[in-house]
Amino acid sequence: MELGSMQKLASDLRRDIVLATRMLVNEGVMDAFGHISARIPGDPGGYLMSRACAPNLIAAGDILEFTLASDPARHRGAQLFAERVIHGEIYKARPDVMAIVHCHPASLLPFCISARPLVPVFLMGATIGRHVPFWDQQEEFGDTTLLVVKPEEGRSLARALGQDSVVLMKRHGATIIGASLPDLVFRAVYACRNADAQSAAHALGNAVALSDGEIERAGALCSRAGGFSSRTWDFWQHQLELSGNGPARSDPVGRSR
Repeated sequence: MELGSMQKLASDLRRDIVLATRMLVNEGVMDAFGHISARIPGDPGGYLMSRACAPNLIAAGDILEFTLASDPARHRGAQLFAERVIHGEIYKARPDVMAIVHCHPASLLPFCISARPLVPVFLMGATIGRHVPFWDQQEEFGDTTLLVVKPEEGRSLARALGQDSVVLMKRHGATIIGASLPDLVFRAVYACRNADAQSAAHALGNAVALSDGEIERAGALCSRAGGFSSRTWDFWQHQLELSGNGPARSDPVGRSR
């Protein structure tokens, strides 16, 4: 791929990381904490992620390049997210993963605290997959701050994720992967909506999971390129614009703050 084309792809990816982050804030998946990353086009050995800043204020100029060791390729004076090893270690373990979000949604926290299994209970919820693993940092590392800051902690989390799409982190939050940023945003939003629906169904007395066949078929439908995730990306981007929380129109891809 020519250098100019790669630079254009990287610029577009920075814009999309900004949009994805702001969409997830607008949809209630992210709050003041959490972070999104994406692999660098044409470079399996690196990823893009913002410097440490409030997700609702992220701009393209905040997006930095990291190696898979989670070291900044440049901008070494920038304040960085302490938990960036989550991203680097998952990218090392999963060549198929193209985007990652670490977040702490209120709808998922009861499952993180109770260890009740999160299961798909409706069509779009199938995107979380048949199995949602549970990672207890304390089992391997004892009492910690609950932050994932050491490479060995990131590797442990990546092992717990395995070949699944969502991993719940005990007393902490969740880490979710995607084949693209639209796929990631779709899965993150509907993981939360599935959790809400499952909790509500439990309150009514019965929450019936989808069958294995339904999970396989509905999950494939939800993950099909150019399908549901493309439509929802457009929808949530428009909702973001209506909210007034999108990047400034005078600066569509944002400036560093």
